[in-house]
This record gives sequence, C-alpha cells and structure tokens, in this order.
Amino acid sequence: MTAISRRGFGTLFAAAALTLATQAGAQDLTGVTLRIGDQVGEQRARLEAAGLLDDLPYEIEWSVYPAAVNLHEALKAEAVDIGMSADSPAVSAIAGGSQIKIAAAFHNGGLGTSIIVPKDSPIQSIEDLKGKTISPTTRGSVAHYLTLGTLKKAGIDQDDVKLAFLTPVDASAAFQSGGVDAWAIWGIYKARSIGVLGARELYDGQGVNTGNIVYAVTEKTLEDPAKIKAINDYLARIEKSYEWARENREDFLSFYEGFSKQDRATVEPLYAEQTAYKRLPIDDAFVASLQNVFTTWVDAGVLSGSLNLSSYVYRDLPVIASN
Repeated sequence: MTAISRRGFGTLFAAAALTLATQAGAQDLTGVTLRIGDQVGEQRARLEAAGLLDDLPYEIEWSVYPAAVNLHEALKAEAVDIGMSADSPAVSAIAGGSQIKIAAAFHNGGLGTSIIVPKDSPIQSIEDLKGKTISPTTRGSVAHYLTLGTLKKAGIDQDDVKLAFLTPVDASAAFQSGGVDAWAIWGIYKARSIGVLGARELYDGQGVNTGNIVYAVTEKTLEDPAKIKAINDYLARIEKSYEWARENREDFLSFYEGFSKQDRATVEPLYAEQTAYKRLPIDDAFVASLQNVFTTWVDAGVLSGSLNLSSYVYRDLPVIASN
C-alpha cells in the first residue's frame, strides 16, 4: 500500500524512527527476515503512514489474513514468525495445540469489537437478542468471545439464540441480506457496515472485552536470538505508530480514510479505539487475564480441559512504559 503524505508527522517521531533503526542496526540484523502475519494489512499500512518502516535493519516478509483464525492457522503451520490478534483467539489457538508464546500485549480500554444490528432492526437492547440469529464471525474469535459475554450479561442462554459462524466477508453478506439479525464484528468491517449500511451499534463490548491485543511468536522463532532482536525492534515501532496516531490526529484519519475506503464521517468515530493502544507488561496480572479468557471459553463449552497459560508467555522482551 502506498504511504500517504507525512505532512505534520513532526521531527520528534522521525527522530524516534531513526533511533530505532540505528539501535537495531548496531545489533547486526543484516540477513534477518522477519515473517509477519498481518490481519487485513493494517499493521503494515499504519507503520508506513507513520514513516516507521524506513531504513529497517532487517527484512520483513508480510502475509495478510482476513481474520485471527486464519492468522493463527499460519502460526501453527510455522508459515509466519509473529502475528497479532486479540487475546481470545490466541488462547483458543494455544488450546488447539499451536506451538506459540505470547511475547507482547497492548491494551485500549476494551474498545474495538461491537455487536451491530441493521439500521431498521427492531432490536433495541441486548436483551432483545433472545431468539435471534447472531453471527459471532469466526469460532474462537474475539467477536465470539464478545457474543458469549453479551448473552451472559443479558441473562440469555446460548440455546436461546442461533449462532452462525462465518468468515468476516460471508458474515458481511449475511448481515446485508438479512440472513442474520445481529453481527459481532470489529475494525474496518464494523466501520463499513455503519458507514455504508447505516448499521447501529447495539453494544460496544466494554465490560466484556478485555481490550487486549497480543503478539504471538512461534516457539521455533524464539530459539533464534537474531529474530528476537528484530521482534523487539518491530514491537518498538508498533508502539511508536500508536504514539504517532495520538499526536497526529488529522494525519491518522486521512490514512484511515484511505485504508478503510470510507469517508471521514465514517472513520472519525473509530479514532479512539484505533489509537488508544498502549504496551502492557507481560507479568502475572497479564497471565491471570489470559487464564480468565480460557476459563470463559471453558464455561461456555467452547474449550475443555485445563491449561496453564503462564507456560505460554515469553517475558524477556523489554517493555518501556508509554507516556
């Protein structure tokens, strides 16, 4: 994707990008290729818009996936080294036998994934979902997690609704045709549905969503010291891209208009959820949060057995607190 104008980017972030590259270059990452799984291409596009892929001391091989389930299939097959998703599909992947560890996490306060309904829908509250057909998008996704939590919040048994698991593209088609009454969805898909179709946000997920996105790395990749250094540099650039977005609202919105192919009125309401992410320490509190996600999946009958999530985190990457 072609980078947009960096008008107003500012010398502070340009200098930060240069410092990141210089530091990583000093670690001699020549010849390293980091294979990154990217959902819908958003990570790469935002980094390019912020000027944070200039002068990389290593190569990046990008692979784009439409949803977390596809990205985690690639991680399980070791087709990529690292990939970002919400925490709930990452936990599902680990429970499914994926040889990955969570090496980094960011938090945005619980925003991002919502339940939406068509503009003329008679559904006005989450209690009205009883007896309806809901697409949680893909099984094991953050939207599935939100759907289960929302039903529990409304006092609705899973047997009292019909869950239609669909890919984001197929769920979008079903939503437009009236094949589903409600749709749990995120990001660009949500923006397009609201902007083009006039869909209404029934529930924004706060109180159910953790708001955590995580970076899962294959265990094989973590055996390579050079790739660990490249990952550390890459994650620092991700942090800087969110700082850029918060400090350069207009530039970010211009970028997101082009990326999502929507007008300003559609993307502007998404500004807070898209830019609020700040790095979390990979500590006991974070592990407890992951464990709670697993417990929620088990209680809902999605997963079974037991799992000690502390064995599936990598705590050795440094975390510098965001301002």
